[in-house]
Amino acid sequence: MAHEKNHDYHILAPSLWPLLGAMAGFVMLFGAVMWMHDNGPWVFLIGLVGVLYVMFGWWADVVAESQVGDHTPVVQIGLRYGFILFIMSEVMFFAAWFWSFFKHAMYPMGPQSPAVDGVWPPAGIETFDPWHLPLINTLILLCSGAAATWAHHALVHENNREDMKWGLIIAIALGAIFTLFQAYEYSHAAFGFAGNIYGANFFMATGFHGFHVIIGTIFLFVCLLRLMRGHFTPEKHVGFEAAAWYWHFVDVVWLFLFAAVYIWGG
Repeated sequence: MAHEKNHDYHILAPSLWPLLGAMAGFVMLFGAVMWMHDNGPWVFLIGLVGVLYVMFGWWADVVAESQVGDHTPVVQIGLRYGFILFIMSEVMFFAAWFWSFFKHAMYPMGPQSPAVDGVWPPAGIETFDPWHLPLINTLILLCSGAAATWAHHALVHENNREDMKWGLIIAIALGAIFTLFQAYEYSHAAFGFAGNIYGANFFMATGFHGFHVIIGTIFLFVCLLRLMRGHFTPEKHVGFEAAAWYWHFVDVVWLFLFAAVYIWGG
């Protein structure tokens, strides 16, 4: 009785995941540096496999903890705060690329005076027409976000697991279509990544967003698999809520990219 739990917090058991994650992350970063110095991608790939293994194992443990009842209302609040902080860090990450893009757009470097002689986009750069494929991709991503919202409403307000399933399926399918269209657009770009600041900013900003779309699509797919296994209730669905928040964050970032990079910056 002296060791009986009489509080709402979750006292974690000792775990190797933080140590393994740090080691795998170091190997991946060290391998990336070696790869950039023409030593091959193998060390990087070994570290990447280690990171993916840690992610799978660690999050599987978190899901198991939720299923056995360790995620009390107090713990769920902590998980939500933690994910909000993560999204805030992602906002700062993308703010850096927007900062770089706006800086070079408003003060392009010229031979004499940057503000007078500079040209943006740089001479010879043929930008994308924002009102064709970029606009279609914008509508696709917004519809995907609406489907994710439908799935969330079906679970929380109606406890309708069938509607939630179809909302997730639609959101995942549209996210995959967005990625395919983005790859098609990249393959038809009239400029490259190297050699000009416009291409570097464009591919870094939109490319990292595309990477986040892939991650968000996988996130939603995992939620669909968990739903099929009977997980999530109107009272306990932090994992799905985090996926929906992440997906809406991806939506908002794309709207800013579409307005700033494709329309204004072009």
